[in-house]
Amino acid sequence: MVFDFRLQVFQAVARRLSFTKAASELFITQPAVTKHIHELENQLKTKLFERSGSKISLTAAGEILLHHAEQIFDIYRNLEFEINSLSQRTSGKLRLGASTTAAQYILPPILAAFHRKFHNIEVTLTTKNTEEIEHALQQKEIDLGVIEGFSRNAAIKYTEFLNDEIVLVANSKNPLAATGVINAAQLREIPLLLREPGSGTLEVIAHALKSIGLGLGDLNVEMQLSSSESMKLYILHSDSMAFISVHAVLKELQSKECRIVDVEGLSIDRHFHFTTLHGQQEALPELFMRFALYQRK
Repeated sequence: MVFDFRLQVFQAVARRLSFTKAASELFITQPAVTKHIHELENQLKTKLFERSGSKISLTAAGEILLHHAEQIFDIYRNLEFEINSLSQRTSGKLRLGASTTAAQYILPPILAAFHRKFHNIEVTLTTKNTEEIEHALQQKEIDLGVIEGFSRNAAIKYTEFLNDEIVLVANSKNPLAATGVINAAQLREIPLLLREPGSGTLEVIAHALKSIGLGLGDLNVEMQLSSSESMKLYILHSDSMAFISVHAVLKELQSKECRIVDVEGLSIDRHFHFTTLHGQQEALPELFMRFALYQRK
């Protein structure tokens, strides 16, 4: 068990490449993190990190250990899920709510697998934007939400689900798409499609644009649409571009109908989160969350 906790400490440091951030994540002191790493290095008789001033990086041995640590903790998570699912209530009704991207592109295969395993659980899925899903959760119209965005409501508990990237997409025939990259000045001039107000995607884009000195008001917004599907069909028939989740355009990228256009200095990463009300202790939402995390490994 001591070795396992040291692996957890190592994994936290390796992922964040920061002793301070790892200490905060694990709710222990930074000296304790340093002590566990030193003891692990002594136990394995090899260095796991290279230190250069305030920065650290993984050694070759550290890379190997991280790879196997991830596998070990995956096994633990899967074991815990399989054992816990035996004692969970496996009938009833689960009301899910999800933002558009999650509902259209991420949840369907998970829902199909969930139904095969727990066919006595009746599942309904409501699709709304992030703001509306949070409202539905607080009104107890749904039991569990899946959303994206940076805003946080004190009444809601957020559990990280999976990572996503929002990319600028153009019709492959668009002349600017051939270059594959544009700068911030060019972005200001391009006719753009954006998601509707209240969308978590729009909130994430607005936050990321600050890194290149732009706001939503600086953009040439041609139209705001409420779904990735309508945005994709629109750009296939125009010279406009759209910021869309990479999950939503995989088929179009593979078929070469669309192309990603990089914006210099801009990276739009986000997380999808499960949302539940604080204090909520219902078996079915917890069961679905565990199952979905298990499926995404």
